[in-house]
Amino acid sequence: MSLFDSLKKSAGFALKKEATKAVNDAVQSVGKGRNRSESFTFTALPANVAELQALPEAALDSAFKTTALTILALCRYEQSPDEAVEMLNFLKGPAEVSTYEKQFIRERLQGKAYIPRSYLTGATPQNGYKPNTPYTVTVSETPYSFDNENWATLYVTSGGADNPRPIKLRKKPSTGQWFLNDIQCLAEIRVPVEEDPWA
Repeated sequence: MSLFDSLKKSAGFALKKEATKAVNDAVQSVGKGRNRSESFTFTALPANVAELQALPEAALDSAFKTTALTILALCRYEQSPDEAVEMLNFLKGPAEVSTYEKQFIRERLQGKAYIPRSYLTGATPQNGYKPNTPYTVTVSETPYSFDNENWATLYVTSGGADNPRPIKLRKKPSTGQWFLNDIQCLAEIRVPVEEDPWA
């Protein structure tokens, strides 16, 4: 191999290495610096869609606000599934809660109505998921929450789970409002201590 060929090969390796590093750095930096949380406090939980719409967060001008209101709507399910679904319909904007989604929510919350309450501050398995008052919902983002234009995946933390759970949202560009797209936060959590035969 001539000196020229050797230099050419070395330069090719160096270039490839630098290109790979640049790509990796770009991937690592996507969304960096966006890892904040927002907390929302409510004196009472809304009992119907009119009460939900009266809240300042009902402007739905941020994905964080819509996520917090989704938790409040789900908390209503235990007392009135119909009113909870009405509130969720408002939060879904141009779409509405499908038959499949209604069935999914019913199955997830049957005998486990404490799951939505677990996302309110102070609610733990030890106290039967009784939240502090006034009620507070904290919503968090990750560096990748807003990676796709007009879509977001935000997270809420349950007092009965180890990892935050997602809620997916979609933005309507013409109004700037964020609407509920997919409720992904109703997975099993630890049962209340008083219901746990192994506690």
